[in-house]
Amino acid sequence: MAQYNLKINGVERQVDVDADTPILWVLRDSLNLVGTKYGCGIAQCGACTIHINGKAVRSCSLPIGAAEGKEITTIEGLSADASHPVQQAWIEHDVPQCGYCQAGQIMSASALLSENKNPSDQQISDAMNGNICRCGTYTRIKAAIKTAAKHS
Repeated sequence: MAQYNLKINGVERQVDVDADTPILWVLRDSLNLVGTKYGCGIAQCGACTIHINGKAVRSCSLPIGAAEGKEITTIEGLSADASHPVQQAWIEHDVPQCGYCQAGQIMSASALLSENKNPSDQQISDAMNGNICRCGTYTRIKAAIKTAAKHS
């Protein structure tokens, strides 16, 4: 076990875990930040997406050591009251059905919009590639991203 200093959602945190522990399990099990979901465990579904230094990454395959000293943002840190433009657009377009993938979808979409304020349809598709929605709400997801882009 080793001690890691992390900055998560703007708060300095310290955890004592094995070096190969994926950040997903540190967030969920050690820090009780359970908004980030476990989906596949092999970085293919996107349910575990978080931001590391503003970039969307899959937390299920990222060892804790790779995140030390970096800015980590989870769905809980995007906004305290669901006021982030992407979260508001998700509500406006009634995107979620089962909701399981939504934290990862929102984190990928918000990372896209932080880098590109007016993405094309192709850029949206490229950025969201690998975020799987079992309910198939892809059309609403794309519409919500376009709405959020207008308010970002």
